[in-house]
Amino acid sequence: MLEEDPENEEIIARVAACDIGKAEVVCCARIPNEDRPGRRLQEVTTWSTMTRSLLGMADHLRCAGVTRVVMEATSDYWKPVFYLLEAHGFETWLVNARDVKHLPGRPKTDKLDAVWLAKVAERQMLRPSFVPPPEIRRLRDVARYRCDLVEVRTAEKQRVEKLLEDAQIKLSVVASDIFGVSGRDMMAHLIAGQRDPKMLAQLARGRMRTKIVTLEEAFTGYFTDHHALLLAKMLTRIDALSTDITELEATLEEMVAPFAETITRLDEIPDVGPVGAAVIVSEVGLDMSRFPTAGHLASWAKFTPQTKQSAGKTTGRGSTGHGNRYLAKVLGEAAVCAGRTNTFLGERYRRIARRRGKKKAIVAVGRSILVIIWHLLADPEARYTELGPDFHDRRADPERKKRAHIQQLEALGYTVTITPAA
Repeated sequence: MLEEDPENEEIIARVAACDIGKAEVVCCARIPNEDRPGRRLQEVTTWSTMTRSLLGMADHLRCAGVTRVVMEATSDYWKPVFYLLEAHGFETWLVNARDVKHLPGRPKTDKLDAVWLAKVAERQMLRPSFVPPPEIRRLRDVARYRCDLVEVRTAEKQRVEKLLEDAQIKLSVVASDIFGVSGRDMMAHLIAGQRDPKMLAQLARGRMRTKIVTLEEAFTGYFTDHHALLLAKMLTRIDALSTDITELEATLEEMVAPFAETITRLDEIPDVGPVGAAVIVSEVGLDMSRFPTAGHLASWAKFTPQTKQSAGKTTGRGSTGHGNRYLAKVLGEAAVCAGRTNTFLGERYRRIARRRGKKKAIVAVGRSILVIIWHLLADPEARYTELGPDFHDRRADPERKKRAHIQQLEALGYTVTITPAA
């Protein structure tokens, strides 16, 4: 039975495609041939990536009547071209290079790439990538830089721990956080020249006072001036990074002030936090019309297993693929922390982790958080409602639960006989 295809096959009349490099842009413009209806005219030009040259390219495309400009996501080189053309009123599309594979068996040059991209774009065979508006882009730059600095600080802390291990100082065995008040004080005295384990152990504060004997054993090592020099440099680097991170978090707080109410609603999700909410907004934006459903958002973030089917069989191992690592990090941390809480998300994490493992539980709970985020952003009046850890038990069919318990007992080797009550 023939069915109507809902896809619109309309050809974009005036389109341009850019193959972008570091030093130059190859631009292919395709427009209708007014003298020969049904035929197309095309022009391939090369422009420098300097601002003045890009402005000339924008004027040239406007004179040709081009309405849509398509470009591949090539490293970060696409950004100045995209932003400049966007500011000049063009409908700019950023597309995934994986979706525009060059035809095999043909030479590959910048000119041919631009022509092929233009031909594919004019036939509506491409999907634009998500590029947030300027204010969200600025928020994203700050949020991502903060995340990068946190990763650098974590790496520097790991170097400190390795250095102490090299000096046979086992502080990390005794203290859960060697960068707490007690740990920093002890390391400062090590740098200053104090090597007596008993004196160093007496610097413990709070609950660490109960571990003084163990601390004396931990500080019995071979810490030298060589180690002190390196440790001082590492701690200085960590302090500088912590200062920068604090300043960026203050900047984030100022930048999200215009939509503070949205941040507050996202913060109600267990273990997301205000900084995590700001990162989420910077990555997915505020306008959910870009994602028609919550499933579209989860698929874009790669929190949905990929569909790979051939000859009626589903292949692959259910991998979700590589998505936005900054968004995935926030969702993963929230999922793990939620797993320790007595909430709906916490019970969902524990239930899946028991059957499928922790990694699949993180992805599943991360997807649940994304679904909640989509509904909160799509409806300004929506609020997060905690369903409780017993939500599934309250919804479960008693007969279904009974059959499940019987199956579990039979799997253990028992024979179950149901006797009707008198």
